[in-house]
Amino acid sequence: MKKKNVSIIGAGYVGLSLAALISIKNNVICYDKDLEKVDKINRKISPIKDDEINEIFKNAEFSLKATADPNLALKEADIVIVATPTDYNIETSEFDTSSIEESVQTILTLSKNSLILIKSTVPIGYTEKLRKKFKYPRIIFSPEFLREGRAVYDNLYPSRIVVGNKGVDGEMIKSLLLSIAHQNNEKIKCYLTDSGEAEAIKLFSNTFLAMRVSYFNELDSFCEKFNLNSKSVIEGVCSDFRIGNYYNNPSFGYGGYCLPKDTQQLLKNFEEVPNNLIKAIVDANTTRKDFIANNIINMKPDTVGVYRLLMKKNSDNYRSSAIQGVIKRIKAKGINILIYEPEYHEDLFFNSEVTKDLSELKERSDVIIANRYSKELSDVKNKIYTKDIFNTD
Repeated sequence: MKKKNVSIIGAGYVGLSLAALISIKNNVICYDKDLEKVDKINRKISPIKDDEINEIFKNAEFSLKATADPNLALKEADIVIVATPTDYNIETSEFDTSSIEESVQTILTLSKNSLILIKSTVPIGYTEKLRKKFKYPRIIFSPEFLREGRAVYDNLYPSRIVVGNKGVDGEMIKSLLLSIAHQNNEKIKCYLTDSGEAEAIKLFSNTFLAMRVSYFNELDSFCEKFNLNSKSVIEGVCSDFRIGNYYNNPSFGYGGYCLPKDTQQLLKNFEEVPNNLIKAIVDANTTRKDFIANNIINMKPDTVGVYRLLMKKNSDNYRSSAIQGVIKRIKAKGINILIYEPEYHEDLFFNSEVTKDLSELKERSDVIIANRYSKELSDVKNKIYTKDIFNTD
């Protein structure tokens, strides 16, 4: 594939992992408004916690550049990848896509002929509306299927590549994404679809994963209620190859960048379609947090310690982590909360005390809740409340 000038807007997990890999064979500039991120990238320091991205940054041949100047980033671009966050807006019951629209407007102002690739998650039907709004046909959506902390690996060994365009531009994006993969390209399943189908694949995929999380969480709730061994039941259920032994480790609920907002957005898209299951998947997460919080409250502790806010291990992301919902419910009952989170750099988190001293957490807490267990809690096992059976994410 001929070397391209590729610009990437957004230096989060999606944008930075793509930027790092695409830059090995192409000219890549990463554009972000965050000056600290830009500075770190230019000094070959990853601004996000990801061991695999850090390894690429150490490579002497790594040539990624970053800038906060949109003109410098976009004026020579053949392809512009938009990887800005689309948080779910509870008031409008839709994704906040303003960052995408702002990006597209900037691109079309500075680079008239660029192919625009959206990697941010969007509602079904959004890309077509965007093409009509800007009267520009070269806007494509291609969903990402990346795990936090494994974004590079998942780009190198993709489960599939989906591109919402069946024409020449779609083939170009498919070739670009295949060019960064390590697998034999013939083994990677590629789907060129209409844009709405690509958007649906993303939302239905993540909602299915949320359903699995919710299913095994409710199995665990049942086992706790009737004094059954959750591990034994889960292992017996998952030994059926049709069910599979994955996404089955109980937790306080699903969280992170994708599952909470994607399930709610899919439910919004179902407004005119009869459904029971999709709504139940969204509601199940609330029910699980209620169940966990009530169990803790019934212990009547004076102080509840919280071991980490993070959604999963080897991550620096605590956005929408399920443990936050549990904290709010416990705190509403007047119970004191002490949070241990070395990645958080303020003294208070939603008016709850934060410490970086693990020994202080252990000493002051009557109960310590941990969405994911760690060996460093082994000396206070009698205080620990966790649903982590298999010590995995």
